[in-house]
Amino acid sequence: MNILFIGGTGTISSAISEQLSGRGHELYLLNRGNKNHELPQDIHFINADINDEEDVREKINGMSFDVVCDFIAFVISQVERDFRLFNGKTKQFIFISSASAYHKPLSDYIVDEGTTLANPYWEYSRNKIACEEYLMKMYRENGFPVTIVRPSHTYCKRSVPLGVHGKNGSWQVIKRMLEGKPVIIHGDGTSLWTMTHNSDFAKGFIGLMGNPHAIGEAFQITSDETLTWNQIYQTIARCLNVEFKPYYVASDFLAAVSNYDFTGSLVGDKSNSVVFNNQKLKRAVPDFRPSIRFETGIKQTLDYIMCHKEYQAEDTEFDAWCDKVISVLERVKNEF
Repeated sequence: MNILFIGGTGTISSAISEQLSGRGHELYLLNRGNKNHELPQDIHFINADINDEEDVREKINGMSFDVVCDFIAFVISQVERDFRLFNGKTKQFIFISSASAYHKPLSDYIVDEGTTLANPYWEYSRNKIACEEYLMKMYRENGFPVTIVRPSHTYCKRSVPLGVHGKNGSWQVIKRMLEGKPVIIHGDGTSLWTMTHNSDFAKGFIGLMGNPHAIGEAFQITSDETLTWNQIYQTIARCLNVEFKPYYVASDFLAAVSNYDFTGSLVGDKSNSVVFNNQKLKRAVPDFRPSIRFETGIKQTLDYIMCHKEYQAEDTEFDAWCDKVISVLERVKNEF
């Protein structure tokens, strides 16, 4: 296949690019080239900023594709641009949406593609919903060959997936664990969640590429393993060979006392128990079987990060905020 990825070097797209390498496809990545050196050498690169529509139009002039996927479209103006650029130039356009778009609060913790889309808590999710609606309108009215993909919490070797962390990512939480300090967990840690390794996600995604059953459809791609947040953090602590010291705080409280977007990321997403039903994907891609359990994937991630200081971004502001939250709540407890 002749394939174009817009982006192509992120958490999910890098795994797809790597798995497509050596399979006889012509894979082009359209991006600004900041991380292309990390990818296989048989990939072609188009150096451009997708936001510069005229420059991109010139650089893809005369080209056509079997599959185009935009990994970095977040608002409706960006998919409107994609429609202008690729209508008539591709047999399939894949849009990366988000499982956070599913209705919050959930009426049923088992989620499939038929679950209503609505998230009053998170603008990010509402923007993804608007993008989906526009693209499906273009499919119905113009035959634009769209496929919607909804990832949930997908991780790779470069970052540890967590519920509560600061603006610099998850390393500061790992550092707190290593230092024997308590770590904040939203709620009581018993809500259900799913972590998906990016290599498993890539298997499902590649199965949808060039798949006639995927046109005009939406698919979620996640692991089949369901864990509580306590199990997630306990597994991380076990891999680090440290004591698990949770400090439980209500999500609403965390959202109210921080400058972090915990209203969206927690109340509108991670604080809800979710179990994903992937039967629709498995019907379209019969070979899809997620194989990396969290305990295996997270050990690989932690081993990699511990050996690469460039992924150990400290966040003293977040660390101090955690200490303050814990101190204030402990003081209130002692007053009763």
